[in-house]
Amino acid sequence: MQTPSSHIIVRTPVIDSVGELCATRGLGKKTVLLFDENTRKLFGDSIIESMQRQGFRTVELVVPARETSKSVSTAWKLYGQMIEADVDRSWNLVCAGGGVVGDLGGYIAASYYRGIPVVQLPTTLLAMTDSSIGGKVAINHPLGKNLIGFFHMPELVLIDPAYLRTLPPREIYGGLSEVVKYGFIADREFFDLLAGHWNEVVRLEEPWLSKAVSRSAFIKADVVEKDFRETTGLRATLNFGHTFAHGLEKMAEYRNLRHGEAVTIGMVCALFLSHRLGFLAEAELREGLALLARFRFPRGLVNRRFLSLDRDELVESMLSDKKKIDRQLRFVLLDRIGHAFLHDKDIPKADVLQSIDDAKAWFEMKR
Repeated sequence: MQTPSSHIIVRTPVIDSVGELCATRGLGKKTVLLFDENTRKLFGDSIIESMQRQGFRTVELVVPARETSKSVSTAWKLYGQMIEADVDRSWNLVCAGGGVVGDLGGYIAASYYRGIPVVQLPTTLLAMTDSSIGGKVAINHPLGKNLIGFFHMPELVLIDPAYLRTLPPREIYGGLSEVVKYGFIADREFFDLLAGHWNEVVRLEEPWLSKAVSRSAFIKADVVEKDFRETTGLRATLNFGHTFAHGLEKMAEYRNLRHGEAVTIGMVCALFLSHRLGFLAEAELREGLALLARFRFPRGLVNRRFLSLDRDELVESMLSDKKKIDRQLRFVLLDRIGHAFLHDKDIPKADVLQSIDDAKAWFEMKR
């Protein structure tokens, strides 16, 4: 088992400890609070009141709760609000929300005054277990998602699983895509725990929820610490299923298909590709698919956003992935459940197309 990273705190209610936790990292009590509209409505008052009781001076920023907020124009507007509020490099920025707020806020913190400290306060399962951890922060370009950004590690990641109780089932399943990913790529024991207690995790029951959130966060932090800038290929294993997923997201124009939903479909494709290339045994393929079969999608989504797509167009869309090199797709594959590797050699397009066909047939069969 790994030793939890000291900057990741899983606690309820975590916000009531933010003052002492910031002090342990040498952070002051002048804070920009970035919310999206949903998070502001749900948690804003309690977060602000708690921080002010602890002696914080706060400036509040709010953005629309949508992917398009991760833009140059939104960042430019927020810079202006911070300048007008006399925010300087003695301040820090707290990102209270999901992946959009975490990415956007991290990008602003990395660039404002050439960099101010950022604290992540994720409120979605996807953010708690993936996007808030690891220091990758970015905004989108019309030609691709997350193409403009920085490596800017958070001083703290403050995780409170109680925030998840406001989420609808679609968001829970979307976040669980990244949770399951960690079992696939790094921890067979964790995969088995999820398979054995799936219903309890989906229902947000303790202690299973906190076990799943904590284990996911610490696996990602461990990988990031060992390969922060993706120089060894280890951090790239965090992208299991994502090469397919990014293609699916682009074809959906980054709308109507959540990142986690795309990753779930992408992992099905990646399992079939791992098996087709001879790395993953048939029995483990079936075991992996059995867990992914427990995911639930909105009615008609898989048909509209995957089954109805032309496979050649999907591969072409995948080539827009920022992780490609010289128009060569890089795939993360499994050689067993609990161990992933970056396949850095060219894979014949026919094998990629066949894995898409295999995944389509599997989804058709389970409809």
